Amino acid sequence: MTEEDKTQATEDLRQETAEQAPEVADQDRVAQLEAQLEEAQSATLYARAEAQNLLRRAQKEAEDARAYAATSFARDILSVADNLARALSAIPEELRGDEKMKGLVAGLEATGRELDSVFARHGISKVSALGEALDPNRHQAMMEVPSADAEPGTIVQEIQSGYMIKDRLLRPALVGVARKAD
Repeated sequence: MTEEDKTQATEDLRQETAEQAPEVADQDRVAQLEAQLEEAQSATLYARAEAQNLLRRAQKEAEDARAYAATSFARDILSVADNLARALSAIPEELRGDEKMKGLVAGLEATGRELDSVFARHGISKVSALGEALDPNRHQAMMEVPSADAEPGTIVQEIQSGYMIKDRLLRPALVGVARKAD
């Protein structure tokens, strides 16, 4: 006798017994309802967990959208900050002391400070580079510089400042890295 035949024979016997004893039929019905209840409770728990996960995911995405909404604008404005810094560093010392130029220099420096302040308010900060070990997550090596003083892999020159927005890299710092002197 196959397994299927045995199962069918057992079911047939149970059916005959249920017809003769209604309490067996009631027990079968209770067992069936309990199994359905357990299945429904399990499905409900699963659905609740899924709903909580969706809610958490949506909240995280909304927080990220708020926190990083200015990313593309910030990248664009970094070139303005770079040009302002270059303009300030290009002014010779003798012109800084000239009475005619003092107002211009003071205005450019105030603009630079205000730009830094706006960056800070929006979670944008400079990536430190000089003297640190090269970190490919924050720095981009543009060249190797022979150096007897610095350890190989140490940043000895910063070509362009890097920036972070909160905990994400906005732009890597372009740097020169020390290597052993020939």
